[in-house]
Amino acid sequence: MRRLAFLFVLFLTAGVMAKAADVTFKAVAPNAVVMGQQFRLAYTVNAEAKASDLRIPELTDFEVLMGPSLATSSSTQIINGNVSSEVAYTFTYILMPKKEGTFNIGAASIKVKGANYTSNSLSVKVLPPDKAAEANGGQAGTGIGKDDYFVRMEVSNRNVYEQEGFLVTFKLYAARMCGLEGVKFPEFEGFLAQEIELPQEKQWSQEHYNGRNYFTVVLKQTVLYPQRSGKLTIESGKFDAIISIPTQRKISSIFDSFDDMYDRVRKALVSSPATIDVKPLPSGKPASFSGAVGNFTMTSDINSNNVKTNDAVTIKVKISGNGNIKLIKNPEVVFPNDFDTFDPKQETDVRTTTAGVSGSKTIEYMAIPRYAGDFEIPAISFSYFDPKSGTYKTLKSDPYKLHVEQGEGGSSNSPVVSNFSNKESVKYLGKDIRFLKVKDFNFIANNDIFFGSFMYYMCYLVPAILFIVFFFIYRKQVKENANIALVRTKKANKIAVRRLKNAGKLMKENKKEEFYDEVLRALWGYLSDKLNIPQASLTKDNVETELAKFGVDDTLTNEFMDILNTCEFARYAPAQASDAMDKLYELTVDAIGKMENTIKKQ
Repeated sequence: MRRLAFLFVLFLTAGVMAKAADVTFKAVAPNAVVMGQQFRLAYTVNAEAKASDLRIPELTDFEVLMGPSLATSSSTQIINGNVSSEVAYTFTYILMPKKEGTFNIGAASIKVKGANYTSNSLSVKVLPPDKAAEANGGQAGTGIGKDDYFVRMEVSNRNVYEQEGFLVTFKLYAARMCGLEGVKFPEFEGFLAQEIELPQEKQWSQEHYNGRNYFTVVLKQTVLYPQRSGKLTIESGKFDAIISIPTQRKISSIFDSFDDMYDRVRKALVSSPATIDVKPLPSGKPASFSGAVGNFTMTSDINSNNVKTNDAVTIKVKISGNGNIKLIKNPEVVFPNDFDTFDPKQETDVRTTTAGVSGSKTIEYMAIPRYAGDFEIPAISFSYFDPKSGTYKTLKSDPYKLHVEQGEGGSSNSPVVSNFSNKESVKYLGKDIRFLKVKDFNFIANNDIFFGSFMYYMCYLVPAILFIVFFFIYRKQVKENANIALVRTKKANKIAVRRLKNAGKLMKENKKEEFYDEVLRALWGYLSDKLNIPQASLTKDNVETELAKFGVDDTLTNEFMDILNTCEFARYAPAQASDAMDKLYELTVDAIGKMENTIKKQ
């Protein structure tokens, strides 16, 4: 009985603690108000027992007009036969700001069943009065003024280095909250774009700008990395605002719609373009610099300093920081010549915020020693350009001392040959002495002697002819290989096909963002090689011009442009269906095939 009583008390205590852990205490207030405007500060706690002893912080910057007023609400849910209920208590204060500025409201505390709970703190920005509203006697106008609605493209930095990231924000300013249709953002030509994910629902707030108070909402935020130096222009964005304007019509009957009191007006909004001055990276680049711009750290480790022959040696390098992480090339790890090396595996973990792209890139290098002995793997170097200090910085790891012992299946003196198909060692097998043959001789008649026969002379003549033919073919290949543009043109299709195969794998794995990036790289790389134009200088306009010079018809050119536009649009609309990726993949393969046939005929 004592054990049962103990278990019962323990069960009740656990249930009470579990319910106590579900208690939430939250403070809510608008993030911006206008001077002279009243607003609500509400504290909500959900608990089965009535909350008591509410203590709020000192509100020295606000005047408390009323409160606290208590409201109680309850809700019941039935999910899979399980009934759950929740009771919430809301304490509301009516406040008015005393002055303009940004003020913090500290955390409040409350008691539920003897336990204290603390709310979150808040920040409230008090805006100055609207000049336009003061001019109208505090009344909002019924028309649409010139400055009532517009979209601003805010650029965090207009003077950057090549590959230095900066933030571009498109923000809607509205005298009254409205809707948007026909949204068209610029294409960011000359930049690598990394979009910041925004909430699905618009988060409206208030902001004071040019003497007026507006309702504002962020439409898009993107981190851009310029791919070449010079003056690059971010083109204008185009938007259609749908605005509801109060009318003078009156509702004559109960059957009239509430919408009859408003007219829906469409207003075209165009954001101003922006010019970015991109400085080239300074001279004096370290040998280990491969285009990394930002602020990074590097760590490296080896799986073991003592291994046996034919055992894998793994070195893991991790580069972390803020910058163009996705574009960082793998630092070089130099293994001894007697080691069989493999292609490194890499894994990128990045996140894009208003502060830029940050995260890490982990590269795993693997090699297999084939001989016993003591070896040294030199220090790994990684260089990057720090735009804040305007200097190159080099990070180095320590060199690794590696002791390799002889493993099973061989001796240190036995010669080994590498089979590169499966990286396994194979010994030479043979005998030191070959025995003389003393039996079963076969004699040949003089008429059957090969020397001086027709076949004898043909054996000399045929190799000579083949040598001459191969000589001229070799000279032709050498001449063609010297022409870098011709080599790039010939290899363009092979490289594009290889990238499209990789895109096909990403499509099967349903990695949508990586799929569209890989298709874009395949198309731009193919056009760069075929047209002999550096990829950083390619634009849609000069691509159409150059393709016309090659005799490519407008239909095929438009197919390429449609595929490029679809891929770029998919980066802003990630919720694409799988069949859309299948169709895009087939169109890309078909377009490149048609392009090959068209250019070969020229």
